[in-house]
Amino acid sequence: MTEGASAAGPFTGCLIGAGFFARNHMQAWRDLGPEGVRIAGVCDLDEGRARTMAEEFGARAFTDPAAMLAALRPDFVDIATTPPSHRALVELCAPQVRLVICQKPIADTPNDARAMVDACDRAGAAFVIHENFRWQRPFVRMQELLLAGAIGMPRFLRLNFRHGWDVYAGQPYLATVPRLAIMDIGVHLFDLVRLFLGEARAITCETQKRNPRVEGEDAFTALTAHDGAVGVTDASFHSTLRPEPFPQTLAVLEGDRGTLELREGYRLVIHDETGRREEDVEPPVPAWGEKPWHVVQDSVLAFQRHVVAVLRGQATPQPSGADNLRTLALCLAAYRSAEIGARVSP
Repeated sequence: MTEGASAAGPFTGCLIGAGFFARNHMQAWRDLGPEGVRIAGVCDLDEGRARTMAEEFGARAFTDPAAMLAALRPDFVDIATTPPSHRALVELCAPQVRLVICQKPIADTPNDARAMVDACDRAGAAFVIHENFRWQRPFVRMQELLLAGAIGMPRFLRLNFRHGWDVYAGQPYLATVPRLAIMDIGVHLFDLVRLFLGEARAITCETQKRNPRVEGEDAFTALTAHDGAVGVTDASFHSTLRPEPFPQTLAVLEGDRGTLELREGYRLVIHDETGRREEDVEPPVPAWGEKPWHVVQDSVLAFQRHVVAVLRGQATPQPSGADNLRTLALCLAAYRSAEIGARVSP
């Protein structure tokens, strides 16, 4: 816990990792500046990359996270690195800050993930996973309708994320990882499955490796069994669709008394006891954003606004590190199911 920290703010943060997606983090933090948030330091092993981002956003550049923490004594850290570095960084930061944000996936192994949760628990630091799909405006609206009882008890969910966008251009390391689609996009989708249907009792999964350029699976289809409900999660990085739907996720959520359909173009169709109506749930384009990324960029801003509420004691982390352990377990169970060709319990 930082000395003199106040629940009212203002809050000082530091970013660790100045890669491709971190720019969205920094733009959103700058938008939240009037709400009492400032990123004071940017750390990256690549000194040039750290300096470039720090100078653009008025922060100090570091290559050593321990030195940055000692120099700036932040209230929170935003860890935007890849999974192999997460455990060491979380264990370093937890005793020195009020809140730790960690990019998804939380870790590659359950042992590392549990150690990170335990480190934050021991230090009394809030632990939030940067899981932004649940903060995308269409899914926020679907959750509002579900909680309001618009469709009754949820019984079936289908999530569809299929596209042919070159995700490797901005993040070339993705082509080299042995576990790709499930650990990159499946974590998002399984978090949504758990959000809408509750915990999965079992999962059956098939994976495909369709693009010869990549090491890992670039498509998967999973069937999850829940208490009273069933989920189908369907993703591909190697589909030909015109117009290109990336990065939209399509969805159908059926309940006892109605259905929510999230269609292309951010059209939410509501079938309920009153009939059929349609809502436009497309998010705005941030001043620093652009289409088609705006649904992601707006969700980063919404997630980080939630983090500020957690720092103020006005909200509990969504999702917390402890909650995200179950999403990781579901991902790993999906791989196990595909490996052995059988149903698996997470």
